Amino acid sequence: MILRTDIRVDKRFLAGQSIPSRRRYPRVEKPHGVWVYWNCKGREDTSQVRDLSTGGLFVETEEAPDVDATIRLDFLVQEGQIRAKAVVRHAKRGNGLGLKFTALTEEDGPRLAALMTRLRSLPRSRTNSK
Repeated sequence: MILRTDIRVDKRFLAGQSIPSRRRYPRVEKPHGVWVYWNCKGREDTSQVRDLSTGGLFVETEEAPDVDATIRLDFLVQEGQIRAKAVVRHAKRGNGLGLKFTALTEEDGPRLAALMTRLRSLPRSRTNSK
C-alpha cells in the first residue's frame, strides 16, 4: 500500500466547513422555466438552461458544436428580449454545452440582471428542481 503525503487538503474541508466557490460569477442552478433558442453554424435548437450566471450558462442539448464555436442566443423569458453571443467552452455530447458570454447589448444587459434577480428570489425548491 502506497501512502501519498503530497496531497493538499483544505483544513476547512476536514473541519466540515464549506469552501468558498472559485467561480468568478455566482450561478443559479436549474433555473425554473428558462429556455434559450440558439443558432451555431446552421444548427438551431431550443434548449432548457441548466445553470445561469452573468458570465455564461449551461444548456441541455443533444447537439455538440465544436469548442470555441460562436453561438447566438435568444432567451425565452418574461423579462423580455435578451439576445447574446457566446462561445462554447465545453461540450458534452448528449448532455449539453457550457457557454461563456462574449457580447450582450446595452438594452439586454439590464434584462439579464433582472432575470438573475428574479431567479435568485425564487424559493430554493423551485430553482433546484428538475
